[in-house]
Amino acid sequence: MKPGKIVFQGKSKSGRQIIFRYPAKDDLKSAWEYINTLSKEKTFILFQGEEVTLENEEKWLEGEINKISERKAIQLFAFASNKLIGISGVSMRDKAEKYIGNFGISLAKDFRGEGIGKLLTKAVLKETGKNLKDLKIITLGVFGNNSIAKKLYESMGFVEFGVLPKSLIRKGKFIDHIYMYKKV
Repeated sequence: MKPGKIVFQGKSKSGRQIIFRYPAKDDLKSAWEYINTLSKEKTFILFQGEEVTLENEEKWLEGEINKISERKAIQLFAFASNKLIGISGVSMRDKAEKYIGNFGISLAKDFRGEGIGKLLTKAVLKETGKNLKDLKIITLGVFGNNSIAKKLYESMGFVEFGVLPKSLIRKGKFIDHIYMYKKV
């Protein structure tokens, strides 16, 4: 789980060359631009227009690299033509929940619908199996109106276990937060 280690090289449905690899400190500027672009878009992520400072993104990236080295997280960055187009990972919880990991994924707008999300999810799940030995359950949260993501998660074996009604805000509207899990 060395920083920058490539774990997948292939093509999207449209034939674009893609690479999935572990993050490295040199990815800071790309990660910062990526999250701020998604936040401005107000896509299906928790950031809904807020701007992340470079300093906060640096703290996040360093924290993720440390958690990866301690085998407390898997984080993969997806690239096409050396451009960061997606991020996905699993972060382990602690204490009495130390066997549970939280899954997350995001993709740049111009790369959705090409099967990259499914490939990236598979790659993350494969890496968790190899590197997160305490992991027994993976959980995730999905916006209730994101049927594409929910269908993807179901196809990967995730099962809905709860809904927190109208607990997320997206584009000024309250939306249900659906919780899902998968045993590993």
